[in-house]
Amino acid sequence: MNNWNELLVPREHTLNPTELAVGFVAPVTDQGLIAFTGAESATFLHSQLTNDVEHLGRDEVRLAGYCSPKGRLLASFLMWRNEESVFLQLAREIQPALQKRLQMFVLRAKTKASDAGEGQVVLGLGGGQAEAVLQTWFDVLPAKPYSKIEHPLGTLLRVADAFGAPRYLWLATPETATTAAPVLAERLNVGGNAAWRLSEIHAGVPQIAAATQEQFVPQMINLELLGGVNFKKGCYPGQEIVARSQYLGKLKRRTALVSVAADALPGVEVFSPADPEQPCGMVVNAAPNGAGGSDALVEMKLDALESADVRLGAAGGPALQFLPMPYVLDKLDV
Repeated sequence: MNNWNELLVPREHTLNPTELAVGFVAPVTDQGLIAFTGAESATFLHSQLTNDVEHLGRDEVRLAGYCSPKGRLLASFLMWRNEESVFLQLAREIQPALQKRLQMFVLRAKTKASDAGEGQVVLGLGGGQAEAVLQTWFDVLPAKPYSKIEHPLGTLLRVADAFGAPRYLWLATPETATTAAPVLAERLNVGGNAAWRLSEIHAGVPQIAAATQEQFVPQMINLELLGGVNFKKGCYPGQEIVARSQYLGKLKRRTALVSVAADALPGVEVFSPADPEQPCGMVVNAAPNGAGGSDALVEMKLDALESADVRLGAAGGPALQFLPMPYVLDKLDV
């Protein structure tokens, strides 16, 4: 065994929320990374995304969305910057098309998009033991969610907490990951992409993928509750519709955290027995929960959410069990 991929082999069984809460590490291989490099990178992205990019600090991490002119999300990003570039992390399966689309609108702006994921390992860590394990290499850790540090051993992002503990993304070289892997594997439960996605779901953080593109206005998936929408910034594609939805109460939908005793996939519709002919929502993200079913983030009408009787796939399908959200789910206006 001479590389990180051989050393960090996921457990034969699917990690469950209890194991994640204790402490876990997961090589994250299903995420892409776009770098925008050049003097006008922040200005360009500020005109395209739902969040403020021009005032993004080098120690900050933010969520952001990219909408169609109709205000529907084409992608969601985790965003940060360094001296040279602004980085957008997104679902790898939609990266090539999104990168090409954004590059089309650059025109004369002094910026260029490139694939920044090559030659880099992304490790997701979380749970009660993760902080102590990371202190093996890092004297100082990011102090709060959505902050970051740059270190000789890589970039360390702190993202939304889950299971009452911090979560981190460590972007490292393969050599650094290989050196760290034995300690990580010895002290933490080892998972893969599904484990990281399960932790994201329990943090209440959605991600747009191929199956859900152009399905949701940002508020439908709670993006503004997570700080991913800035309503004071200037125009961007779909901005008028997003703003109207916020201030005129045009939407009556939110995203909830659920568990279901079945396999769930993004894009699958959910139904209320009270109105069995029409779907009342859609699965945004889902991951195996280690108990033979799935935990998921599901967007749905508020009346269905309040009734707490929602089924997967059909009105007679498996029932969704609603779980507590990790943040206040404001339902007043959208």
